[in-house]
Amino acid sequence: MSAALQVTAFGLALLSTLFLLLATCTDCWMVNADDSLEVSHKCRGLWRECVTNMQDGVRTCDQYDSILADHPVKIVVTRTLMITADLLAGLALATLVLGLDCITFFKEDPCVKLKMCYGAGVILCAGSILGLIGSVWYAVDVYVERAMLVSHNIFLGVHYDFGWSCWLGMAGSMGCFVASVLLTCCLY
Repeated sequence: MSAALQVTAFGLALLSTLFLLLATCTDCWMVNADDSLEVSHKCRGLWRECVTNMQDGVRTCDQYDSILADHPVKIVVTRTLMITADLLAGLALATLVLGLDCITFFKEDPCVKLKMCYGAGVILCAGSILGLIGSVWYAVDVYVERAMLVSHNIFLGVHYDFGWSCWLGMAGSMGCFVASVLLTCCLY
């Protein structure tokens, strides 16, 4: 039972970590949802802003200025939290691989292997919380930005919704959290 639970948690953690990495690297955190002519599709991300022409499929991207330049707080905080979550999830995966029962590393001391799985669960939990905070922070800031424009009767003709990268970050964070619960609570 313990080995099956470990392998299940590892598979979920691996998939969720890939989701977190993909969300961090991709640039569709905020998408233009109010283009009534459907001439272009605009995505804003953590690293650049891309516009895809719907007629011919040409995609052009504008990279943001240097990483050290002044950026909006939502971009800086989300970048920091997502990169930290990625690093913690990767560390947890490496620790979990060494702690799996099917791996012969520390085979003579099962107590150490169990502690490694438990430690991986704790690290994974920390990474999942940071990733969830980063994803939700960005989403809430997009909502508040739009609400402020509407409350001041400023209509720009553009309405942004949460992009698939934002949803992928939330899904990856929740998957890492579920894997950490499996490792910390159900393994004993």
